[in-house]
Order: sequence, then structure tokens, then C-alpha cells
Amino acid sequence: MITSVKNNELNQILGPISLDFKALDDLIRLRLASKVALIDQISSYIIQAGGKRVRPALLMLVAKALSNGKETPHALELAAVVEFIHTATLLHDDVVDESTLRRGRETANAAFGNAASVLVGDFLYSRAFQMMVGPNDLRVMDILSDATNTIAEGEVLQLLNMNDPEVDEESYLRVIRYKTAKLFEASTELGAIIAGASEAERKTAAAFGRHIGTAFQLMDDLLDYTADAEQMGKHAGDDLREGKPTLPLIYLLEKGSHEEQILVRAAIEQNQDLPQDVFAQILKAVQDSGALDYTQAAAQKEAHLAADCLASFPKNEATDALFALCQYSLARQS
Repeated sequence: MITSVKNNELNQILGPISLDFKALDDLIRLRLASKVALIDQISSYIIQAGGKRVRPALLMLVAKALSNGKETPHALELAAVVEFIHTATLLHDDVVDESTLRRGRETANAAFGNAASVLVGDFLYSRAFQMMVGPNDLRVMDILSDATNTIAEGEVLQLLNMNDPEVDEESYLRVIRYKTAKLFEASTELGAIIAGASEAERKTAAAFGRHIGTAFQLMDDLLDYTADAEQMGKHAGDDLREGKPTLPLIYLLEKGSHEEQILVRAAIEQNQDLPQDVFAQILKAVQDSGALDYTQAAAQKEAHLAADCLASFPKNEATDALFALCQYSLARQS
């Protein structure tokens, strides 16, 4: 069962790893250091932008849950690795999407230019690969190299789906599994490995990550139509303006009126800025059609599947935190 948790309780949820998080921040700063001044400058800019660091938190919580709080070597290093991989994907994403706002401030590409952002993203990937050999465990390298490759495939799949109103729900969910859920899955599976978990526990942990990662992305896609820029830290409606057919739009294309379907198809196909009045019409149609309820229900299903995976975990404060994160994935507003 998923217990209730408010959006502002994330820090409380992560209480069991609060000291680990501080050590993780220190390690991230240390390992981002470079003799190249521009890398240091952009790295500092990224760190100052903050972020929830959900993926490293999941890795550390799963490790703590399955080890019953025992020491888990390499937890911090691998948590930093998944955060570096995630941050690299964001840097590249913002360049591809021509985004100008993330986490309430200018994106790195807006502040420093596309070329610098792409190259620093490459630096983060290569630094992550330097660090992942530390545990000297082929399973770790296999999981992370496979995840990185799958994420890249997901990026390309999303690019192919841009401005295509024929994308269906199955194709959309495939992009989520590749582009977003895969790193969540890798994080939780790595947590199980360093905890010395059994093969069955490792597979269950991976499934947990896959489901909660999907729930997070579905909620991101919903929030793009419900949260304002201050809440989300980015411009509301960016997905639609970028021609991304996410689940609310896919639902509207299937269930909306003929006039709404024509309007949405044209908006997805457009290759120029979407007029505000057109966006307002589509937003109203999305809200009135049940598309948001449908997306919310899809996210709830994934969050409950994630919670079901935790039933076999040892009963401890880290497992309780993982249950709470399942609810947080649905309750958050940013």
C-alpha cells in the first residue's frame, strides 16, 4: 500500500540517506573538477542549479533496504555515476529541444552556447565511465553501459517521433522505457548488486526502478499541462511547442472531437512557435477531454506496480522511504 505524502516532504522521505547525500554532493564537486576552465565553469553552474537527484537516492535507498542498513561499498561512487549520466542527458536534451529554462534558470546551452553544453555533456559521460570501473565488477559495467546505450536509442526514438501525430501510446511508452525508465532501473539494480542481494531481489529491484521511473515521466508529461513555470522550473506547454506527442495529446487525438483532432495534429506538425491562443485552445481541450485523468491513472498504475515490488523487501526505514517515493512520484508539483 502506498502511504500519503505531500509534495514538500521529499527531504523528509530521504532522511535515511541525508548524510549520504551530503557526502554525495562533496564527491560530485570533487569528480567534476577539471583543469579546463570552461568545464569547471559549466559544472559549477549545473551544481548550483540543484535538482532532486532521485536516481542516486533510489540507488542508495535500495542498497540500504536490501542490506538492512549495512555498509555498501561503492554506493556513493555509483550514485555519482548515475547522476552524471542523467545530467549529461539533460545537457544534450536541452540542446536538441532548444530549451531555454530548466529548474527555474537559464539552461546551460542558453547561458554558454550549444557547443559548450554538448561537449561538457560528453565530459560527464566520460567521467562516469571512468568512475564505473571502480567497483571492478563486470555486472556494474554491463548495467551502466547497457543503460547508456538504451538512453541514446530513446533519444533518437523521441527525435523520430517529433512532429508526428501518428505516434501511438505503445510507441510513446517505448520512448519512456528507453529514455527515462532505463536509468531508474539501472540505479535500483545497482543498489541491489552492491547490497549483495540475490538474483531474485536484483530482478525485483530493477522492476521497481522501471515502474517508478515510468510513473515519474508520466507525471512530468501531465505537469506540462497543469503546472506553471515557477512550479516546474521550465516553461509550461514546452512539450507541445516542441512538437512532442505525449500521452495527454495522444489521448486527445484518439478521443477528442474532429475539430480538436485537427487542431492538435496541426500543432504537433508545426515547425514554428505555437501561437498562445492556439495553445490555450489545446490546453482547454486536454483538460476537458479526460486526457489528464487518463495520464494520471497510467502514472498511478505504474506507481502501484512499483510499490508491489517492495513487498518482498526487508522491513526497515529505507524500504519505508521507497514506499513514500512511490506516492511522491504522484503527488509532486515539480
